[in-house]
Amino acid sequence: MSNETGQPRSRWAYGLAIVGTFLIVAALVGVMRRHSQPPPIDAKRVAEREKALADLRQAEALALNTPDWIDQAKGIVRLPITNAMEMVLRDWQNPAAAKSNLVARVEKATFVPPPPPQKPSEFE
Repeated sequence: MSNETGQPRSRWAYGLAIVGTFLIVAALVGVMRRHSQPPPIDAKRVAEREKALADLRQAEALALNTPDWIDQAKGIVRLPITNAMEMVLRDWQNPAAAKSNLVARVEKATFVPPPPPQKPSEFE
């Protein structure tokens, strides 16, 4: 069966172990493939996806084409794209004034009030 070094028997054992490992991995891949596959697309699912897409497009169109408050306390408004482009063209006729206006609006939008003063220690 084996000679003095015992190599033929160990080669068969290693080969069998490698083949067994590949078979186990292939079985796991098959199980995961069956487990993670989405259900087949039928008429109900197609209608559901079409309705979701239509709702999403309607919401996007509404957001792009109607003005709305984003943060009324800070005075941040969402404008339609065409109105925003017209305002930019009108405001940037004078770049220096537009830049100072832009800086003032950014400071107003990102303003964080300072924390209230800490209560003094009773030992002071």
